[in-house]
Amino acid sequence: MSGTATLPDTDVEQEQRTKRQPPYNVILLNDDDHTYEYVIEMLKALFGHPVEKGYQLAKLVDSTGRAVVCTTSLERAELKRDQIHAYGPDARIPRCQGSMTAELEPAE
Repeated sequence: MSGTATLPDTDVEQEQRTKRQPPYNVILLNDDDHTYEYVIEMLKALFGHPVEKGYQLAKLVDSTGRAVVCTTSLERAELKRDQIHAYGPDARIPRCQGSMTAELEPAE
């Protein structure tokens, strides 16, 4: 016998599609126990937003009650929400008891 083997044709092309995860918004919610300075510092520390962007977002949160601070994958959005919740109180306001609140929503 010869050592040659014949393999069946494999002309079936497999179409590979990368399935993208749907994006999620991290929404910062307003309260009266945190200063603009706190919000700006937090957004810079957690998201890398420059001071100007942090101020714009702080103003938006203050005027509308909420602001999208990040749009990303669900897993990263959950991490960022949790980091906001763990950031700690605003030392500038004695009555401040803890971090700000954030929530997630699917991005449109």
